[in-house]
Amino acid sequence: MQNTVSQTQTNDTLEADRQKTDKSVKKAVEKTYSDVPILIEVARCESRFRQTTPEGKILRGTVNKYDVGVMQINELYHEDKAKELGYDLYTLEGNLKYGRYLYDREGTRPWMASSACWSGTSDQNLAGKNDLSSLRA
Repeated sequence: MQNTVSQTQTNDTLEADRQKTDKSVKKAVEKTYSDVPILIEVARCESRFRQTTPEGKILRGTVNKYDVGVMQINELYHEDKAKELGYDLYTLEGNLKYGRYLYDREGTRPWMASSACWSGTSDQNLAGKNDLSSLRA
């Protein structure tokens, strides 16, 4: 019985730590993208505001294992450019900064696969920065 109680307490502690981490990631996303609210929604949809797994490993996409971090940036396509710019996709700061770099160049195009989740949330923030208008007829 002692082992079961101890394991339950450990699991509860780990869950509390995970929730605190997720909240700090969400705060960082909201602060970084306060001027571009659609990127906050993209982060919510892509990763549920998670940079790492409960085990502390980088969060990887469920559909594409090469998508990493809170912004689910594809390391195969973007890691070299991120490094060139001095951004580490595997850190929260680097992932967010590269997400901004992508958005400034391509709008929301890199995250179109998740657009069903975020496209209806802040259409006024999308104007001129995405492909959605061309997709709607």
